[in-house]
Amino acid sequence: LRRLALLVEYEGTRYHGFQYQSNATSIQGELEEAIYRLTGERSRVQGAGRTDAGVHALGQVAAFDTWAGYPPAVFSQALNHYLPEDISVRDALEVPLDFDPRRGAVSREYRYSILNSATPSSLLRRSVHLVRSTLDVTAMQQAARLLEGERDFAPFSGPLPAGRSSTVRNMYRCSVGRDGGLIALEMIASGFLPQQVRRT
Repeated sequence: LRRLALLVEYEGTRYHGFQYQSNATSIQGELEEAIYRLTGERSRVQGAGRTDAGVHALGQVAAFDTWAGYPPAVFSQALNHYLPEDISVRDALEVPLDFDPRRGAVSREYRYSILNSATPSSLLRRSVHLVRSTLDVTAMQQAARLLEGERDFAPFSGPLPAGRSSTVRNMYRCSVGRDGGLIALEMIASGFLPQQVRRT
């Protein structure tokens, strides 16, 4: 038995988040179906985190177990053959059997992109949120810095899974920047509580 880690990129517009759902399309479900089509095995994919519906990813780590002997490079190429075009495996690597992509993550990063414009963008419509009124980026930067450091983020959390009690997280960086009409809010932390980024 082997464990493989995948570096996954996806455009999440048509998905109901990463986690498998019996009544909705998910990234995990698509990955598991591609693995089954390649290996004939029903493998459970573990993700480094759960994303909300419509969220995109540049590099989310996921892992699964397999008896198949293909080299990692063959796995990445073959899985991309079976995956829909809005999900791709950028890399694959064999890892120890005790590797856990969620517990092994050193940090997680989220980026919100805002188009601050009087008119929408046809090309960016799936990757930005349109705000027509002028935003005060200086005030946003000052507010973002107040979230940095180790603190209790319970006011920003949704319901916690059973058995998880601590709501303390370390926000390594929270910044806001402007490039023309595009404003980016970036958050890097040790981890995030359920719905924390969305509510922040």
